[in-house]
Amino acid sequence: MAIVHRLWRALRTVQHAHMAHVAAPVAGLVGGALPAGPAVAVTLPEDRAEAMVHLYDGGGVTASGPALLVRKSLFDKVSLSGSYYVDMVSNASIDVVTTASPFREDRTEYGLGVDYAYRDALINFSLSTSKEPDYQADGVSLDVSQEVYGGMTTLTLGFSRGNDHVGKKGDIGFFEHAKHWRYRFGATQILSPRWLASLNLEAVSDDGFLGSPYRVARVFGAAVPERNPRTRSSRSIKLASVAEVMPRTALQGSYRYYYDTWDIKSHTLEGGASRYVGESFLIDAYLRYYKQGRALFYSDDAPAETTYISRNRQLSAFHSTAAGAKVTYVYKQVPGKYEIKGHLNYEFIQFKFGEFTDLRTGKPYSHNAHVLQLVATGTF
Repeated sequence: MAIVHRLWRALRTVQHAHMAHVAAPVAGLVGGALPAGPAVAVTLPEDRAEAMVHLYDGGGVTASGPALLVRKSLFDKVSLSGSYYVDMVSNASIDVVTTASPFREDRTEYGLGVDYAYRDALINFSLSTSKEPDYQADGVSLDVSQEVYGGMTTLTLGFSRGNDHVGKKGDIGFFEHAKHWRYRFGATQILSPRWLASLNLEAVSDDGFLGSPYRVARVFGAAVPERNPRTRSSRSIKLASVAEVMPRTALQGSYRYYYDTWDIKSHTLEGGASRYVGESFLIDAYLRYYKQGRALFYSDDAPAETTYISRNRQLSAFHSTAAGAKVTYVYKQVPGKYEIKGHLNYEFIQFKFGEFTDLRTGKPYSHNAHVLQLVATGTF
């Protein structure tokens, strides 16, 4: 019996480290049956150490760097985690090359987390801070996961609070703030020993400076500073399901709908498969399609200047298609003691913008991106 037990464990365990999704990919949680009898008290996440090298290359932007995660439990009730993540960015994107000069900068993020297990509940509290030359972001999160109905259903509630400090290179007088609130609710249900489904809702509220001090818009072909509203609220709902269709093989699918007060609406469809090959290899493959409409105040070249105006391509109408594969190799395993694994993840993404023009060619802009992650994981 194969796929869903590890998926179930991942869905009911609150994860906040950057690399958690790499260590336990959704389609790659093959390896045991769902619990058939009454559930026992929740367990803490496994003690583990992870090291990752990541690379993003697309649209004139290259971001790469290392990441580390260490997690250790104490007294069978508490688990402590720490993470370190670096982005070394070289930016010559379409926004930059048409309005400014390419640049290089580093972004560094640190995270601390505490998990506490109490009967059928798992409580997570985490802190994070990231810094780059003209931007600093600090965040705090609290999540609670509760098993009910004998462990057949898991409910999650979460809240995050972020505070950003925005600066501008070359302008010491420019200083702005942005605040972010996130509220989330989720439910995961075991439908059969080899089939489970989940529902996740999220509400986000942003306030403050929500644009870029470097980006410009166009009015009758003339460059003007970008002006975004200083508030934004959004809602999203995601439905997902995974099922073991044959021994050691699973299929998963999901749909997400998003809308906000800037009149952006988006749809995300994803489907994938996961299969063990031999005793040491786990292979995941997936396809994802994303489509969104434009913001109310977006314009490629506005016919008149308005209170709010933006030419941010991420606020325009566009769609993207992604195809990815993940290979996990178990190097060595001693049940109950330790496990050493390697992960190789690759994703190809194609972006096509319907209303954003490349000023160099006068044609709608499009570009491709490559995402690569190499991860080493050890549990102990």
